[in-house]
Amino acid sequence: MRVVSKEVRVEGEGVFLAGTWVEPAKAKAAGLILTGSGPLDRDSNSRRFRGQINPAIAGALAEHGVSSLRYDKRGAGQSGGDYFAAGMSENYADACSAVDWLATRFPGRPVYVIGHSEGALHAAHLAAEGNVSGAVLIGCPARTGEEVLTWQAAQILPTLPGPTKAILRFLRIDPLESQRKAFTRIRSTSADTLRVQGKKLNARWLREFMEYDPVPIFEQIKVPVLVMTGTHDMQVPPEDADAIRELVAGPCEERLIDDVSHILRVDPESKGPRAYRKALREPVSPVVPKALTDWIEEQLDQAPRISAETGDRRP
Repeated sequence: MRVVSKEVRVEGEGVFLAGTWVEPAKAKAAGLILTGSGPLDRDSNSRRFRGQINPAIAGALAEHGVSSLRYDKRGAGQSGGDYFAAGMSENYADACSAVDWLATRFPGRPVYVIGHSEGALHAAHLAAEGNVSGAVLIGCPARTGEEVLTWQAAQILPTLPGPTKAILRFLRIDPLESQRKAFTRIRSTSADTLRVQGKKLNARWLREFMEYDPVPIFEQIKVPVLVMTGTHDMQVPPEDADAIRELVAGPCEERLIDDVSHILRVDPESKGPRAYRKALREPVSPVVPKALTDWIEEQLDQAPRISAETGDRRP
């Protein structure tokens, strides 16, 4: 199958987004791929993290005759704007601009959104607004951002090396208490950035994320949804996939991927983030792109029948 990959530019609200448009011959649908939190480019990469998640998804979509758009986040890669001045609201506005770009260039055919981590929250929001034909939510939480961050810390602490735990005990440092103090500092400022333990943080994004509750969004979704989470995810509770399935108003399928971590690599020993560097040497688990393309194929097969039976218009 002939596949063309093009560099494109999406005009957002006061900022341009640089992206990649992958177009197989005679594409039957399109997919918008949204990446996770942090200053990530269109391939889920940053200076210290080379996730290469989105290219794996885009490649799988192309093999199934589905075009895709992925883009660098504000202030990352070749996109304009300032990453440290962008909160959850700006990131969602950019996702809206990207889906509008797709709809304009792909009229009359289904548009799906595939989001990972933070991107999954924005994908759910797009689905709730009825701007897409369906959504794939990968590693998506069903609780507030503060609850997610607290859960993450509780999961990761037991995986720390013995010497690190010993130092923390010797210095009488309670990481969870330190985290709570950091939350208080972040909430106490209206500045875009804040330094915590010498590290520059996007305080604006953190404030919005901590308060963000996706539950009302899930309850408004009427288009089909696929929820996927790795059973060894230590950044988003795997049980939240089941909660999302219960909350979504429309048809929703749940898929738990055995032994897979938040970065979509196999992590059989549940080592979590401290093993990410080594895990990133391996490709994305093939189970993930296969599951989402199988689901999209099912939706495309069912769409004409659903429209005929219900009279619903598919975006």
